[in-house]
Amino acid sequence: MSSPRVSTISRKTNETDISIRLDLDGTGTSDIDTGIGFLDHMLTALSKHSRFDLRLKCVGDLHVDDHHSVEDCAIVLGLAFKAALADKRGIARFGHAYAPLDESLSRAVVDISGRPYADVNLELKREKIGSLSCEMLPHFLTSFATSALITLHVDVIKGRNDHHRAEASFKALALALRAAVRTDTTAGIPSTKGVI
Repeated sequence: MSSPRVSTISRKTNETDISIRLDLDGTGTSDIDTGIGFLDHMLTALSKHSRFDLRLKCVGDLHVDDHHSVEDCAIVLGLAFKAALADKRGIARFGHAYAPLDESLSRAVVDISGRPYADVNLELKREKIGSLSCEMLPHFLTSFATSALITLHVDVIKGRNDHHRAEASFKALALALRAAVRTDTTAGIPSTKGVI
């Protein structure tokens, strides 16, 4: 893969104004500002452990609640991921990983399939982590998978602390994505269909 796997996307609606620059072959540097501290923390972890360079700025209607900002950040990140991979030639396609955080353990499995599907079980108990509604974390992952046109399974296998469960899940996702986008010079288009 000689061309850079980089995308830049801006998306403005009546609810959010988002700009993203994503480099799949980076070093894990990030500059994240969604207006939601815990989401910033999760996206910083995603960038760091996937080694994707990510710059994301979101101005959203947080006076309403966190839903639009979280969902739209996921959608635009998914679009940027899809755009950066172009025709998906020469990638491994599949990735899986486990990530612990203290007592918590999460697993993520990714197929860059062209078929949007997500099964996400974070087992979160609290209403919020910081200012982020816990229900929005699985919704973020589902919205990302749908927009990126990938198949995604994320499960918390064990854990007691919701911060740890959530962060272990985003780290596992980062590692699985890193594995799935790695270069495989023997792969061509990694599908028996000849297209993804």
